[in-house]
Amino acid sequence: MAKKGKKRSGKRSGGILRSVIDIGVFILCVLVIALVMSRFVTERIKVRNHSMEHTLDEGDSVLIDKLSYRFSEPERFDIIVFRQKGTGEELVKRIIALPSETVQIKDGKIFIDGEEISDIEGVDLPEDPGIAALPVRLSVGEYFVLGDNRKESIDSRYEQVGLVTSTRITGRVFMRLFPLSRLKIF
Repeated sequence: MAKKGKKRSGKRSGGILRSVIDIGVFILCVLVIALVMSRFVTERIKVRNHSMEHTLDEGDSVLIDKLSYRFSEPERFDIIVFRQKGTGEELVKRIIALPSETVQIKDGKIFIDGEEISDIEGVDLPEDPGIAALPVRLSVGEYFVLGDNRKESIDSRYEQVGLVTSTRITGRVFMRLFPLSRLKIF
């Protein structure tokens, strides 16, 4: 019986070691998955200005989908995150015009290829057309973006942002995460 007791204690220490290894491997897998998710699939960013009010407010935290634009093209009215040319700062704006289209803003109305489009309900009309006072023809891979707070937004109408190339797009905003009282899926 003494020998059996020793075998049992050996099995227990081996079992504990095996459990510790299993837990360590599990934690490592979770960390790797979290790293891959944050690098390639989704990311949380904070809105840093007033340009998207009243859709998104300064200080809101949003989740962006970094994967879908690898398999499909951005669509009109998508809310995107992109890097500002020169500074690399991440900006949040809404796509208004798509590649190969012509955009113009006249009397606060937006025209795509000469036809007025229905804008997003509840957003300000663009008072200053900026470069879009005259027709702006987009090339392949270029997008014309506006902030929803059209009176204060610095967007494609102005040189600081300009037309957004697909290579500058980080992802599509798909959820407002915080504040929780305003949680919303877009």
